[in-house]
Amino acid sequence: MIILGEDSQRTSGQDAQSMNITAGKAVAEAVRTTLGPKGMDKMLVDSSGQVVVTNDGVTILKEMDIDHPAANMIVEVSETQETEVGDGTTTAVVIAGELLDQAEDLLESDVHATTIAQGYRQAAEKAKEVLESKAIEVTEDDRETLIKIAATAMTGKGAESAKDLLAELVVDSVLAVQDDDSIDTDNVSVEKVVGGSINNSELVEGVIVDKERVDENMPYAVEDANVAILDDALEVRETEIDAEVNVTDPDQLQQFLDQEEKQLKEMVDTLVDVGTDVVFVGDGIDDMAQHYLAKEGILAVRRAKSSDLKRLARATGGRVVSNLDDIEEDDLGFAGSVAQKDIGGDERIFVEDVEDAKSVTLILRGGTEHVVDELERAIDDSLGVVRTTLEDGKVLPGGGAPETELSLTLREFADSVGGREQLAVEAFAEALDIIPRTLAENAGLDPIDSLVDLRSRHDGGEFAAGLDAYTGDIIDMEEEGVVEPLRVKTQAIESATEAAVMILRIDDVIAAGDLSGGQTGDDDDEGGAPGGMGGMGGMGGMGGMGGAM
Repeated sequence: MIILGEDSQRTSGQDAQSMNITAGKAVAEAVRTTLGPKGMDKMLVDSSGQVVVTNDGVTILKEMDIDHPAANMIVEVSETQETEVGDGTTTAVVIAGELLDQAEDLLESDVHATTIAQGYRQAAEKAKEVLESKAIEVTEDDRETLIKIAATAMTGKGAESAKDLLAELVVDSVLAVQDDDSIDTDNVSVEKVVGGSINNSELVEGVIVDKERVDENMPYAVEDANVAILDDALEVRETEIDAEVNVTDPDQLQQFLDQEEKQLKEMVDTLVDVGTDVVFVGDGIDDMAQHYLAKEGILAVRRAKSSDLKRLARATGGRVVSNLDDIEEDDLGFAGSVAQKDIGGDERIFVEDVEDAKSVTLILRGGTEHVVDELERAIDDSLGVVRTTLEDGKVLPGGGAPETELSLTLREFADSVGGREQLAVEAFAEALDIIPRTLAENAGLDPIDSLVDLRSRHDGGEFAAGLDAYTGDIIDMEEEGVVEPLRVKTQAIESATEAAVMILRIDDVIAAGDLSGGQTGDDDDEGGAPGGMGGMGGMGGMGGMGGAM
């Protein structure tokens, strides 16, 4: 009896598992060479010729043209890691790929997928326990360690040449926007400027708005400014309903125009009465209102983005007012300096010298657009790890030290695990060796020698012993200052395990109808037509990925 359409394809049992594992491994292999301080970059080229050059795992996987559904599950691992921590995306994907590789050997030895899944989960739980117990405590007063953490996240990326300066800027910016109960790194605005060198990057304790003053007669700069933040328009208000005005003689028309002008003058007077020196408006400003504002010596900016208005409110201590009639003196913020300055050939408004700035701006500079784009990705990772460290207060040494320790500990733990799950725990331990092995390979070192040396030092009780990719020596990573948040490792192990287990438990790949539940929209993306999975046969879906690399 024929159930599926004749063009559709179904892959079952070992074939389905093998196909999905191969897809997952292919994704991990694609980013493996970017891992570590000596990792290489990838150039991604799209059909229109746009180019992205990056070392950032999540960026590579997002930009790659991946069709295979199992491969996309591995991509989700990197996206989860980026959202939760901000760094460690490549680590998470490489571990997931290696867990699948180890599982493949077990499947060929007739160990059932559910047994492997159970063993992997037990190993992951044990791994997190070990890391928690070995973590080093850090407080926000330990500025030196925070700078080391920020610098570690930038290592191997385009920012490395100036990582000491940038690490300090990152720590200063995160500490500036820290609230009592949380840290939102969205309050650290990043402005990219092409021109100058990376060393010219700076931190502005305040907000930079990518706009100019609306009238040439307005002052270029205002000192000790009272700042009004208006999410409204300084224009003649339109009627709520469609209205028609019939004018029978020129005097009536003049009265009508005079009334409009009077309305605009009253709006400006309202701002003057509360003591406004600078006004940021979220919508438009009428030409006549601009004239009156300039006459009063008020610097005005129109069509400021909603996100800029929120940042201005946090920085100046003011409030965003949605109706001009409701504005009061208490709603105004204060800034020591508001000025229009030229930066990289563009005019922007700088709002600086604010007391206790809760919103800051990082100006990143570089010789080309590709350089500043990669610099921004490195800074994003760095902001994420500093935020995570301040939230959790725990860090681990880098350089493959935690993975080597876990590998040894899990091999011992496997002896206490009964049944065939023991084989899966041992496979998990073996999989974790991929991190120090890859660090050694990417640095041009012998991976076997490096692993043997690392294990020997960890056997002797040196938890912080890691691989120096520059010299090939095994050194104390904590002393060297190569540290990263505990959450980077725990999240990487957790996400990689869950993704690997999910892929291993799939024993049937079936062409589906519309999986969106009858909703319209992304049918093409969902493979909505019967037989949409047909391209997956024989890994055809991975062809797009290969082309993108």
